[in-house]
Amino acid sequence: MSQASAHVSLRGVTKTFPSAAGGELHALGPVDLDLRRGEFLAVVGPSGCGKSTLLELIAGLSPPTAGTIEFEGRRIAGDIPDGIGVVFQEDACFPWLSVEANVAFGLRKSAIEPAAKTKRVREVIELMGLTDFAKSYPAQLSGGMRQRVCIARTLVKEPRLILLDEPFGALDQQTRLLMGDEVLKLWRQTGATVFLITHALDEAAMLADRIAVMSARPGRLIDAVETNWPRERDSRIVERPEFGVITARLWKSLREESLKTIGRAK
Repeated sequence: MSQASAHVSLRGVTKTFPSAAGGELHALGPVDLDLRRGEFLAVVGPSGCGKSTLLELIAGLSPPTAGTIEFEGRRIAGDIPDGIGVVFQEDACFPWLSVEANVAFGLRKSAIEPAAKTKRVREVIELMGLTDFAKSYPAQLSGGMRQRVCIARTLVKEPRLILLDEPFGALDQQTRLLMGDEVLKLWRQTGATVFLITHALDEAAMLADRIAVMSARPGRLIDAVETNWPRERDSRIVERPEFGVITARLWKSLREESLKTIGRAK
C-alpha cells in the first residue's frame, strides 16, 4: 500500500525517553506501518514493548523522536487531530455527571447547534444500548457499562479513526467477549478504522482483520497476521478451528520476545 493511499501511515517512527541513568531509553522503533481505511487492526506484544507509546504517537499525544506519522495524508504534529477518537483502559467516566452528560461532554468544544448536539448524544446512547440508563450515574453502572459510556463519549464526535488502548483490560473474560461483540457492531455501523492495543491474544484474534506483533523493547514489528474473518462476525468466531491456529501463531511469535522481557526484569 502506498503512503498516499493509507488512512494512517508511519515511516521510520522511533521514540526515546530520558533514562534514570542519565542516558536515553530506546522505547520504540523504527516502525513502518500502514492502516487501511476501514480495517480493524490489533497490536500485541510483550509488556513494556511500546504498544501504548505507539498509540499515543498516532493520537498526537506525544511527538516521535524520529520518523513521520500521517493521518489522511496530513502529518500529525501535536494535539489529537480532528477525526481521531481515543478510548483508554482507565474508567474515565466523570462520577458527578449522568450517562447523558458524560457522553455530551465529548461535544463540549463542538460548534454544532444545541438541538443537533442533543440528537447526536441520544443516538449514540441508543447505539451503545444505554438508553434506559441515560439519567443514571457511573456509580450505578457495572464496569462494562461504564466502559460503554467512555466509548460513547468518543463516538459522539464521529471519529474516522478510533484508537483503543486496552479498553477491556479491567473486565472479566466473559464481559470482554461480549464487549468485543459491541465494538465489532460499532465498527461495522460507523465504518471507522479501528486501532486496538491489547495484551490478550484471544481478543486480538477475535476482533481484528489484521494483527501486528511487536518485539520486546525497543518495540519493532516482527509479524503481521491476516485473520481473513468475515466482516459480519461476533464472539462465536472463537469456536472455529482457525481461531486456535491464529492464537498459536501469535504465541509462537511472542513467546521468545516475552522471555526476553522477563529476563531483563530478573
